[in-house]
Amino acid sequence: MNILSERIHRLAESETLAMTRRSRELKEQGFDVINLSIGQPDFNTPDYIKEAAREALDQNFTFYPPVNGYLDLRKAICQKLKRDNNLDYTPDQVVVSTGAKQALANTMLSLVNPGDEVIVPAPYWVSYREIVKLAEGTSVVIKTGVETDFKVTPDQLEKAISPKTKVFIFSSPCNPTGSVYSREELSALAKVFEAHPGIFIISDEIYELINFKGRHESIAQFPELRDRVIIINGVSKGFAMTGWRLGYCVAAPEIAKACDKIQGQFTSGASSISQRAAIAAITTDPAKSEELRNMIDTFRNRRDLFLKLLNEIPGFRTNVPDGAFYIFPDVTWYYGKSNGNVKINNGTDLCNYLLDHAHVALVSGEAFGNPDCIRLSYATSNGELTEAARRIKETLALLH
Repeated sequence: MNILSERIHRLAESETLAMTRRSRELKEQGFDVINLSIGQPDFNTPDYIKEAAREALDQNFTFYPPVNGYLDLRKAICQKLKRDNNLDYTPDQVVVSTGAKQALANTMLSLVNPGDEVIVPAPYWVSYREIVKLAEGTSVVIKTGVETDFKVTPDQLEKAISPKTKVFIFSSPCNPTGSVYSREELSALAKVFEAHPGIFIISDEIYELINFKGRHESIAQFPELRDRVIIINGVSKGFAMTGWRLGYCVAAPEIAKACDKIQGQFTSGASSISQRAAIAAITTDPAKSEELRNMIDTFRNRRDLFLKLLNEIPGFRTNVPDGAFYIFPDVTWYYGKSNGNVKINNGTDLCNYLLDHAHVALVSGEAFGNPDCIRLSYATSNGELTEAARRIKETLALLH
């Protein structure tokens, strides 16, 4: 007798979390594993944010918060959107959630009916397609490659649209590629959406602050799309607050109310202490924050170092990521090769081979919708990146 629902059988395990678990198990066995599979900054949460959490405890913010978040936090998010993005929103358009992932799920469940199509450019973040499954929608994947900086074109978008299309979801800066859409590129996509007024756009901007090109560009800036764009963001990446689990969506009032309704039945409000800490983070002007500047400069320097080292490995084809903290090389040159005992048929085989023999944990591009690539996170020290590149190069050299 099958006791579990068909829903859970259709759902795939997160491959990033699965690889992190495997690397942790090897470490527990005594192996020196360098984990480049996890997507979180290796910085500590800034002290002034932690102090805000302590003050919240002292002030007894220990009771149920409003489902959609404290009003002063939602006001702070609106002020941030005006300050950083020149976007005008009101607090009733904001729903604070337990991480950006919940904000994404709330939004998808609010918009998608069984059989609706959701356009997902690949590479995509691992959970997009699984969340579409939970909403009983159908993912329509647009394939992109390293030669186009992993960006979808207006022509590709137009061809993917059908009468069943309900949602388009993407991230910029992108996980897993680090690609960042320019204003001109977003404007070209916006013109396509103008001709299709029934399509909603979920814009995942969680990596907004880790951007090496300067000012972040949001597709919500185009007035003709404003009521159809749902911004997803949070404090995890830009403020090194992954464990605080605090994200939010910003949308038209009707969609925000729907997300509030769903969240009220699943989790209710996000952690009261995390919300108070998030106010300190979100009211920080990135242009005036030394902590943020130092983090971005560090990530940029690591990117440059790691790109140089990876480009010295035969068969690696890379773009130059302009944001986030990932490199997503095409590694198909190694497919079909063997060390005599192990044959590399795909990215999953390559990642398992490197974990077992080089003790470096990576994630296969198959998890992100591009089987030609693998994802490497450079959210670690220069020393670990240098050692990881050495191990990868030497271990891959054994394949013929």
